[in-house]
This record gives sequence, C-alpha cells and structure tokens, in this order.
Amino acid sequence: MGSDATHWERVYQTKNFDSVSWYTPHLKTSLSIINELKPDKTKSLIDIGGGESTLLDDLILQGHLDLSLIDISTSAVSFLKNRLVEHSHKIKWHTGDITEYSFLDEQFDFWHDRAVFHFLTKAESRQRYKELLSKSIKKGGYVLIATFSADGPLKCSGLTVERYSVTKLSKELGYNFKLVGSKIEEHHTPFNTTQEFLYCWFRRT
Repeated sequence: MGSDATHWERVYQTKNFDSVSWYTPHLKTSLSIINELKPDKTKSLIDIGGGESTLLDDLILQGHLDLSLIDISTSAVSFLKNRLVEHSHKIKWHTGDITEYSFLDEQFDFWHDRAVFHFLTKAESRQRYKELLSKSIKKGGYVLIATFSADGPLKCSGLTVERYSVTKLSKELGYNFKLVGSKIEEHHTPFNTTQEFLYCWFRRT
C-alpha cells in the first residue's frame, strides 16, 4: 500500500468525515441506481473505498442484508465500524489497497465504486483493479463506477486523477462489461464548490 495508504490515513486522521470534498449526507444517486438494479436485497454488494460515507448506513436501513466494504485506510474502517456498531456484525470488513487485494473465492452481485477508480492514474494499477473486478463480480452482476467526468476537476485530495467520458470508461473496462446506463451529477462540496461526476453502470457478461 505504501505512500497511498499513508496519504489516506493522514486524510482520515486529520479531517472530519463531513469536511472532505467528496462528502455528501446521502449518496442519493448511488442508492437510486443500486435499488433499481438490485431489488433483491439478499444479493451481495461490496462498497469499494467506502471510507466514512453513509452508503452502508442507508443500505442497512433499507433492508439490504449481504454487505461488504473495503478501504485502504484502517482509520476510516474503524470509524465506520464504530458508527455502525449495532450492525457491524452484518458487514464483512476488508482493509487494504484494492489494487493489491484478494477476496479469495468470494464473489459479489454488485460492485460499487464512488471516487476510487479515478485515482488510478497508472495503467498497471488499473489493470490490477480490473483483474480483481473480473474475478470478484458474478456473471450477470452489476458494476457501478463514479469518477470525475471529462469536465471534472484535475485533482482531488491533492492527488492527480484520471477523468472519464462514458466511451473512455467503457473502453477501459472492456468487452466483458456491458454498459447499461450513465448519468452526470453535479456534486456540491462542503466548500460551496461543484465537482462533475460521471456515473456509469455495467453488467458482467
């Protein structure tokens, strides 16, 4: 994990969960797409780089049963475990770098990634991510990835990001993932600025 883990540990140790640029009280766009594509709440979902977001809180309240999370920051995972202490036993917790991780033989019906993939600016990192994705998502399962759009910011949290159009992201994932839909979202940060996100969702063929 190296310097990436150090960076994110510093972020989560020094900033309040609601004072980072990607914070929003509820991930309404993600929740809407998840509930449309995964009406069966017994199907499994993993949140990639969930940090301290409220996605799992809201999914639990909505009755989703098979939930997992991975984040590179031990501080973020500990914070979320404490916040969800009454439900912590219902969640499978993973701590590690998604480009170096293995879920062993576990597979998921739904893969949710809001603002992780666009931090992978090196081709080899994206390749390792895609290899894990291909291994870990069930055939017929769904992948929802949200990145900065082609008109979005060049950096986030002081790090350079890779911006995407629908075509670019579809090409990046490859022919095993069929584009189902896409949406542009204007995200309003806690600092009264806006960031343009691109949401794309795919089905594993």
